[in-house]
Amino acid sequence: MASGFFALLDDIAAIMDDVAAMTKITTKKTAGILGDDLAVNAEKASGFVSSREIPVLWAITKGSMLNKIIILPLAFLLSAFIPWAVIVILILGGLYLAYEGAEKIYEFIVPHPKEVTVNLKKDLTKEELLELEKSKIKSAVVTDFILSVEIVIIALGSVVNEPIVTQIIVVSIVALIATIGVYGIVALIVRMDDLGLRFISKSNGKSGFLFGLGTFLVKALPIIIRSLSVIGTIALLLVAGGIFVHNIEFMHHVLEQIPSILRDFIVGLVVGSVCLLLVSGVKLLLPKKTVKH
Repeated sequence: MASGFFALLDDIAAIMDDVAAMTKITTKKTAGILGDDLAVNAEKASGFVSSREIPVLWAITKGSMLNKIIILPLAFLLSAFIPWAVIVILILGGLYLAYEGAEKIYEFIVPHPKEVTVNLKKDLTKEELLELEKSKIKSAVVTDFILSVEIVIIALGSVVNEPIVTQIIVVSIVALIATIGVYGIVALIVRMDDLGLRFISKSNGKSGFLFGLGTFLVKALPIIIRSLSVIGTIALLLVAGGIFVHNIEFMHHVLEQIPSILRDFIVGLVVGSVCLLLVSGVKLLLPKKTVKH
C-alpha cells in the first residue's frame, strides 16, 4: 500500500518536472507576442482620467480571463480529437502575425493619414464618459481575444505531441502567466506618469532625487510605449517566421547558412509582405463605400 502511494508521488513528481520544463520552453516561444500584447494594451488602457485607469484595466483583465476560459477548452478539444487542426490554425495564425508585422513596417516607412482619435472633452457628461469607457474596454477585450488565440495555439503547438494532461497543465499555466504578467506590467506602465508627477510635487524645487526620478518617469512613459511597439513588431515577424520554418516541410532548409533568428525574421517579413500585397490588392478590387448625405 505504502509502496503504491510513493510510486504515485514519484509519477506526479515526474509529471511536474515535465510540466516545468515544457512550460519554460513554451513561455519562451510565446514571449514574442507578449511584446505586441503589452504595447497594444498599454495604449488601450491609457487616455483615461487618472482615477479610472486601474478600474478600466481591471475590467479588461477580467475580459481577458473570460477569453482564456472560452479559448482553452476549444483548443484542448481540437488537440484531443483533430490534432492536425492545431498545426493548421498555428500556420494561419502565423500568416496573421506576419501580415500584422509587415503592415506596421509599411505604415512606418510609407506616410499615411493618421487615424482620428476621440478626444475626452471636459464638457462630456458622466454618462457619455462611461459609454466611451465601455467602448474602449470592449475594443481592448476583442483585441485581447485575437492575441489570446495566438498565444494559446502557439503554446499548444509546442506541446501537441505530449499527453493531453501535460498539454492542459502547461497551456493553462502559460495562459495565466500571459494574463497576469501582461496586465500587471501594463498597470505599472500606465501609472508611471502619475507616480512621476507625485514625486515631482513632493520634491523641493527643481532639484533633488525625487524631482529627477519623477521627471524621468514622466518622460520615459511615451518612449517605453514606442519601444514596446517596435520590439513587438520585430517579435511578430520572428514568431511568424519560426512557425513557418518549423511547421512547413519545404521551409526547413531555407537559409540554413545564416543564424536562425535572422532566418526567422527574413521568412516572417517575406511571407508578411506577400500577405500585405494580397490583402491590399483585394481591398483595391472591392467596391468603395459611398457616404450618403
